[in-house]
Amino acid sequence: MRLTHETALGRVVTLSSRRAELARMTDVRAVESADEREDAFAVRRTVFVEEQDVDEELEYDEYEEESIHFVAYDGDEPIGAARLREPEPGLGKVERVAVLESRRGEGVGLAVMNALEERARGEELESLKLHSQTHAAPFYGRLGYERYGEVFEEAGIPHVKMRKSLE
Repeated sequence: MRLTHETALGRVVTLSSRRAELARMTDVRAVESADEREDAFAVRRTVFVEEQDVDEELEYDEYEEESIHFVAYDGDEPIGAARLREPEPGLGKVERVAVLESRRGEGVGLAVMNALEERARGEELESLKLHSQTHAAPFYGRLGYERYGEVFEEAGIPHVKMRKSLE
């Protein structure tokens, strides 16, 4: 069975019912404690530093303190993470979206993005932008993000710029 979801831009997204159900069951929290923050960082370390060979000095940057961090859990196990910051008034930047390899395809990324976008709306942001690794761009496209610009390299990995209106 497949479910549809209408995005903020009126685009209809089709999701498998299993993936949509798993996304609803995933516990995603905006980080409020040092332990939750370390859980989010642990997911990022596993995905970006260990799996993708990103230099740890590039992974953790000067924006950590000003960002809102998110962590997804299955029980007590951290399985996904992301962060949101506001580089200019009304514009949010989605960064460091990561899901453990063993949990990809289970709706964790969808759950993280849903929580992040809900918070962005609560912060009265008008739009979001992100730099997607090229292989992940179709995922963001299904969530209503539109690609703009050319492919570029960031941390040695090909990326594309994407954006989405929240209005």
